[in-house]
Amino acid sequence: MTPPPTVRAEARTVRAILVGNPNSGKSSLFNALTGLRQKVGNYPGVTVERRSGWFRLSDGTTVELLDLPGMYSLNPKSLDEQIAYETAIGASPEEPVLPDLALIIVDASNLERNLYLATQVLDLQIPAVIALNMLDVAASKGIKVYPQVLQERLGVPVVPIRADKGRGIAELRRAIEELLRQSRPAPSQWRPPEPVEAACRQIDREWFDPYTALDERVHVAESLRVLTDDHALERWARRPQGERLRALVHQARAVLEQAGLDWRSVEAAYRYRWLEELAQAATERVRTVSETITDRLDRVLVHPFWGPVLFVALLALIFQAIFSWAEYPMQGIEALVGWAQERARAHLPGPWLASLVADGILAGFGAVVTFLPQIMVLFFFIGLLEDSGYMARAAFIMDRFMSRLGLHGRSVVPLMSGFACAIPAIMATRTIENWRDRLITILVVPLMSCSARLPVYTLMIGAFIPEKRIAGLFSAAGLTLLGIYLLGIVMALLAAWIMKRLIAREQAPVFILELPPYKLPSLKHVLWQMGDRAQAFVVQAGPIIVAISILLWFLASFPVSEELQQRYAQLKAQAPTEEARLNLERQQAAEQLEQSFAGRLGRLIEPVIEPLGFDWKIGIALITSFAAREVFVSTMATIYSVGEADENSLTLRQQLREAQDPATGLPAYDWLVGLCVMVFFALACQCMSTVAVVRRETGSWKWPLLLLLYMNVLAYVVTLLVYQIGRVLGA
Repeated sequence: MTPPPTVRAEARTVRAILVGNPNSGKSSLFNALTGLRQKVGNYPGVTVERRSGWFRLSDGTTVELLDLPGMYSLNPKSLDEQIAYETAIGASPEEPVLPDLALIIVDASNLERNLYLATQVLDLQIPAVIALNMLDVAASKGIKVYPQVLQERLGVPVVPIRADKGRGIAELRRAIEELLRQSRPAPSQWRPPEPVEAACRQIDREWFDPYTALDERVHVAESLRVLTDDHALERWARRPQGERLRALVHQARAVLEQAGLDWRSVEAAYRYRWLEELAQAATERVRTVSETITDRLDRVLVHPFWGPVLFVALLALIFQAIFSWAEYPMQGIEALVGWAQERARAHLPGPWLASLVADGILAGFGAVVTFLPQIMVLFFFIGLLEDSGYMARAAFIMDRFMSRLGLHGRSVVPLMSGFACAIPAIMATRTIENWRDRLITILVVPLMSCSARLPVYTLMIGAFIPEKRIAGLFSAAGLTLLGIYLLGIVMALLAAWIMKRLIAREQAPVFILELPPYKLPSLKHVLWQMGDRAQAFVVQAGPIIVAISILLWFLASFPVSEELQQRYAQLKAQAPTEEARLNLERQQAAEQLEQSFAGRLGRLIEPVIEPLGFDWKIGIALITSFAAREVFVSTMATIYSVGEADENSLTLRQQLREAQDPATGLPAYDWLVGLCVMVFFALACQCMSTVAVVRRETGSWKWPLLLLLYMNVLAYVVTLLVYQIGRVLGA
């Protein structure tokens, strides 16, 4: 049997695209069809997510399904829509051929607007199936939709589904299988006015056909696009013979204007006129609904006063959940990793192999899995907000304020989550559709003071900030901590404002936001999303984190001084008590760290950090704390031979207060140095996991390197100003 021309002959695999409007249930349908057989990544060089998966039909055919970013039409206004559009017409560098099949999801409760995109896809004349979703929502509005009428009028299979419940999926698979068996291309039922159609045929004949490699089925549709859209014209006119295209289009537009047709709106006006007739034929209002539950809820949830108040309360709940609820499983994971490290040290042969496994590999693995509870808790709440329809309201409430700062309304949740941890917060930026807004949010989230900075703040405040009461109510320690947190917030907002003008100077797309009806979230979908994000972090950011952890272990462990080992071996052999032997071990660790590559780097950078009030010991801690900010505390404890100490260690605080500058004999650190350490940690990018996850989310090393550069320069300059001005003022 000869295989149909639209199905690849060499394999029982077809490539399909899933297209639809935002909030039409596209993600739910993709998950229902592909289950766990999915692959998530980014389109090369951009932050736009690329999700693909596969499912098998009963005849053995494998359907590779690519979930395109949500869009309202094939006239792209953002990078996400541009990528979706190019993939749909077979012009993407990644997917340079027309797909074998288009699976179009349509929201039955908003039929005309969803069918606008659907009919544009049908114009591409590739086999297509329409999945008619949200019939229940339409019914709640008193509207009955007749799928059979749509099927007859559009000439393609129309299958009623309920994507969030998995209903109609089996029927949808059968429809796809039947369509592929027939290889029936989607007929183009909509026709533009005759002068427009004639102009399109001429543009196709004189430019698209001779000068592009585009599939000929797409030519007329693209001719209409360049005729009615200046952006589309400019995209194609950049190619060879582009001036010829411009001339053809301008000539055709002049003809249309003479005929009394506005070329800018002719497609929208005539397509919507046709869709209005189609929708009237395919729907029936069976009852009048004066006010829906969504209307009643929105009276409160998007109220100018109560809306923001309730949203802030909800954020506080999420923030508290990430901060405290995730703490218990994180402690359990840390204990488990600690136990594994002890086992490795005790049982692996050779001290260096044991150290590599315990302090390099397992420490890096621990840095990966420790974040999982926070990631999962955050995405649990985000899933609930998205699925219930509230997330769009949150963006609507906050967008006016956030847009003045260069951020998106949806940036609020990632920014607030950044107080707990930058890792899940950066991953949470995926809820922002536009890549420009997402990128700016990714780059400023690490300025929010995360929980990993708290041990550094606690140690410095405990060691150097006096216990004074201010105005009889506040403590100096509390106000210092508040000031550090506010510093991060102010710098994040300032950085966003600047980036809006420097990094993303192009005109932002018009903010169009649809407020979907409220519905009960699907727990299955929420849990799936939670697990998917956790898996993506472990698989894609994890290897980078482990590799950096091993590098830091090497810098802190080598070179090994034979003289040092022999000297301490003799001293420990002569130690009279166990406590004396432990003290010698701590001194040996301190000397080993000082002589290591990290120690040498600390001394090497001392001239650079000295104007900040830092010495080489703090320099070593700055280097090792790139593994995780809290490592600063344990590094200082090792340098001062305190052993196992945390930020609340009175011994370590005392050691820091009593440390002397060997050149002057004066105290090495004072409250100003302590404040500068806090300022530096508040603004610097001192976290390998953050770098790894930014690399994973942006699909490029360019943005994490920019993040490292701008944050560390910012930290250096602000700390320098604080220290030097403080000294001038006599501190």
